Amino acid sequence: QFITISAALFAFPLHNQFPSFTRPHSLFADWSPTQAPNPSTMAAAVGLLTALANPTKLLLALFLVLHLVPFSSITAAAAISIGVNYGAYANNLPPPAQVAAFLKDRTFIDRVKLFDANPDMVRAFAGTGISLMITVPNGDIPSLASRSSAPSPAASAWVASHVAPFYPATNISLVAVGNEVLATADRNLIAHLVPAMRSLYSALSAAGFHQIRVSTPHSLGILSTSEPPSIGRFRRGYDRAIFAPMLDFHRRTRTPFVVNPYPYFGYTARTLNYALFRPNSGIFDPATGVNYTNMFVAQLDAVHAAMRRLGYDDVEIAVGETGWPSAGEPGQLGVSVEDAISYNVNLIRLVNSGNGTPMMPDRRFETYVFALFNENLKPGPTAERHFGLFNADFSPVYDVGLVRGQDHFN
Repeated sequence: QFITISAALFAFPLHNQFPSFTRPHSLFADWSPTQAPNPSTMAAAVGLLTALANPTKLLLALFLVLHLVPFSSITAAAAISIGVNYGAYANNLPPPAQVAAFLKDRTFIDRVKLFDANPDMVRAFAGTGISLMITVPNGDIPSLASRSSAPSPAASAWVASHVAPFYPATNISLVAVGNEVLATADRNLIAHLVPAMRSLYSALSAAGFHQIRVSTPHSLGILSTSEPPSIGRFRRGYDRAIFAPMLDFHRRTRTPFVVNPYPYFGYTARTLNYALFRPNSGIFDPATGVNYTNMFVAQLDAVHAAMRRLGYDDVEIAVGETGWPSAGEPGQLGVSVEDAISYNVNLIRLVNSGNGTPMMPDRRFETYVFALFNENLKPGPTAERHFGLFNADFSPVYDVGLVRGQDHFN
């Protein structure tokens, strides 16, 4: 395996010389180092790789190739796993098939989250290998719920209409039941949320789609307290009635608890650097002795602390939305291309680092950046129309290293 990867890295047609060698289908096949090895290094590498035909020189060649290829010259983007939210609140976006092809062929983005189950969008990702999260509209939640362990007729019908025609050609990895349902304050939706999640999971299982997960994204309004992180707790009344049974569902089904942390909506002039992963004095948590120097990590740990209070700190956390706008109102503090780059580059690095957080060490986090495109029809302040990583013509709004050939993660 190492020999095959080495051949791909140096772009030598080793598979022509040795029929048993095949070009690996991986990000390394499109490898583009930021600094190419010098000519003498390349020449030596050619000789060493050719020498692999002689088994007696195998171990020596492997050793020398390992030392000839600087680790830093291999683009770190090859190891990145990151998702985006693909919204369509615009009148100038390219067709879904072009979007899917662009993401597959020209970016390192390997996950996409949809805010609905638009069949044209779902179909467009067939054969791309990109993991897709689709969403049940909030209004469908009551009909999906079931009082028993069996799926409701509506849940079975939803799976038959929105999953079965596309899976597994389209890699649907998760179905989100609604979006930020508790933030609606609609008692009927909230009361039916967990039963709908259970029912839809049962419908997916009954259809044989055992690999598709079920969850629901939450805003951080689900917390009554969050700073410092160790005092994080769910809103009273929802903690035992909603979140305990929901987290029990996640534990039993091994599915993630999805949250949408947005430091952008919580910063002030004093905490701007704290929100943007820039040097700052931090916020000290006396209960844990940890000094938090970025708001995103603190928000994740506050959610974890709330889960721990209910006895479910073993449930995985995923990030359904987070991002930073690149433009806002004239003179708006903390909203610029430079600020968006600072947030998103450091976010992507953090969730892929494997370092985790103080309360959740040694973890990576499934994360979906908001958003794929600037959406020109979104209502509200100017910033709402400038969260995108890309313009409608696929040109980057700014460079965070997700386009093949770029690298911001060394």
